[in-house]
Amino acid sequence: MTARLVLADGTVIEGIGLGATGHASGELCFNTAITGYQEILTDPSYAGQIITFTFPHIGNVGANDEDIETFNLAATSGVRGCVLKADVTNPSNYRAAKHLHAWLKARNIIGIAGVDTRALTSLIRDRGMQNAVIAHNAKAKFDTGALTRQAAKWPGLEGMDLAKEVSCTQRYDWDETLWDLKTGYGRQQDPKHHVVAMDFGAKRNILRCLAQQGCKITVVPGNTSGEEILALEPDGVFLSNGPGDPAATGEYAVPEIRKLVDSGKPVFGICLGHQMLALALGGTTVKMHQGHHGANHPVKDHTTGKVEITSMNHGFAVDGKSLPEGVAETHISLFDGSNCGIQLEGKPVFSVQHHPEASPGPQDSHYLFARFADYIAETK
Repeated sequence: MTARLVLADGTVIEGIGLGATGHASGELCFNTAITGYQEILTDPSYAGQIITFTFPHIGNVGANDEDIETFNLAATSGVRGCVLKADVTNPSNYRAAKHLHAWLKARNIIGIAGVDTRALTSLIRDRGMQNAVIAHNAKAKFDTGALTRQAAKWPGLEGMDLAKEVSCTQRYDWDETLWDLKTGYGRQQDPKHHVVAMDFGAKRNILRCLAQQGCKITVVPGNTSGEEILALEPDGVFLSNGPGDPAATGEYAVPEIRKLVDSGKPVFGICLGHQMLALALGGTTVKMHQGHHGANHPVKDHTTGKVEITSMNHGFAVDGKSLPEGVAETHISLFDGSNCGIQLEGKPVFSVQHHPEASPGPQDSHYLFARFADYIAETK
């Protein structure tokens, strides 16, 4: 038993260590997806968190260099660790290039296996997402008292601007399109629109979905000013996903987002981008009890009347009751009624909380990228 998961309340869970050695603090959450563990572990929106996978067989298809969502290839995208039920077996998949243990170690992610993840998930549901420390020591030597104190001292995600840790630091162009079974990833060689994406921790497949809709994409750091973005003469502006407290990141991003909205350009936001657009339009955000993390979340789109199964990853949410007049609530979660989408009435400005890029997850919400492209075409 070479690993420990220690909660701030003193709870100590023993398990089998894998991946990197050492210890890391973070917020403990659970994810209910049954596929796409590699995409989940490289999602920059998980910065500062330790993921408990409710699906027991993690690692069964190994890892490769294609199914990565972060742009930081040299190190972890921000996730602090992962908690697994079953020990990781040798991979069985034609695309596997590496054992999950070796992949986690290379990315400096600590793992613990052999944990009763069902009981741990119940604990999180009852008590909320917990501050914790995950530790891996090959000699199985741990100072649990020190680890408990470390977990208790960790400040939590409220008030944390983690987007600055995962955002790009310089501008770059993107033209890669969606993956195909026969050809792999493609290239957008005949773009019709120019989109500037503000990177607060952008996932690759979001950019691919935009490129698939005929967009040339210029990605800029999340702290780029509105004036700099408009100087690039975009046809539309995208606000990316990302980690941390939207109110903290919004201190510098929200004033710039207001400028972009006021410009009349179409604006589309996802996840953290959705939350900060809501702040820019006069709404507020709240910390959730257990968050939404998984690929089986039902969401209703009031604009179409349809229900779609979506992928979600967020611990903060827009308070739907705080939305001012002129800002419509377009999507809601059918699990708890929380806000999942907004639209500035009469304007090509909208956003959603869930992840329509489906990496991992169902593709029910892919239409939102086409909606954004349609807004751009109509505005032009």
